[in-house]
Amino acid sequence: MTAAVIDGKAFAATLRARVGELAAAFEAKAGRKAGLAVVLVGEDPASQVYVRSKGKSTVEAGMNSFEHKLAADTSEADLLAMVETLNADPAVDGILVQLPLPKHIDEQKVIAAINPDKDVDGFHVTNAGRLAVGQPGFVPCTPLGCLMLLKDRLGDLSGLDAVVIGRSNIVGKPMAQLLISESCTVTVAHSRTKDLADVVRRADIVVAAVGRPEMVKGDWIKPGATVIDVGINRVPGATEGKTKLVGDVDYASAATVASAITPVPGGVGPMTIAVLLRNALVAAYRNAGLELAADAV
Repeated sequence: MTAAVIDGKAFAATLRARVGELAAAFEAKAGRKAGLAVVLVGEDPASQVYVRSKGKSTVEAGMNSFEHKLAADTSEADLLAMVETLNADPAVDGILVQLPLPKHIDEQKVIAAINPDKDVDGFHVTNAGRLAVGQPGFVPCTPLGCLMLLKDRLGDLSGLDAVVIGRSNIVGKPMAQLLISESCTVTVAHSRTKDLADVVRRADIVVAAVGRPEMVKGDWIKPGATVIDVGINRVPGATEGKTKLVGDVDYASAATVASAITPVPGGVGPMTIAVLLRNALVAAYRNAGLELAADAV
């Protein structure tokens, strides 16, 4: 068996195009563009790349991008004041504070200061609670993107056994909640799970988000399972001094057993920004009091 490749890049392009169509419709109805504000504190190179990419993608989708770049020594109080200003700005529908923040700033305090209805990252405890009890709210972008890929590939997920490897607030826990909402039987495993390989072998769906390069081997995978690899790990490449990106799954061995698998790169990664744009659009419709069908995007 050779697994089918789940093309996250193609799916993300389709989602972004749909967001663009609905953003234009929003502008026609509301008399303004939807707006996403991104706040970057400091000069972390990776964060700078992410922020530029998010800003470019937001504009390409027909929405306003408001970028706020603050010095690394910005005080926590000043950052919180900026968040309050953005909360009160009617032109801003979504707020994203790029993580990680400098060590002198409490990330949880900053996330808690964001209006939950503008929390397009889905990290606010209110949105975590909404997800847990099945109320409408914002879900972190990466797990929601994973769910979209799974439903596109498998259709109805009801009754399937799913294992999520990883228990982070950003991916693992919300991923488990999303799969529960789809009537899967869900196990949340992690690096300390006893007999982890045996636990994974029971799963029809494996979502690997543990942050360990190629930890999940092909002989851990149930024949015919669908594998979603969230991991992005940089490891030494074949050429001295060069590096390459790999996932949390040993792709070469898993692809001989699974029915479908996401590659790294080109699988889950492109979905994250696409879903961020989707969340910003949904926020705009809600904040403007306009209806948007649940299955519109």
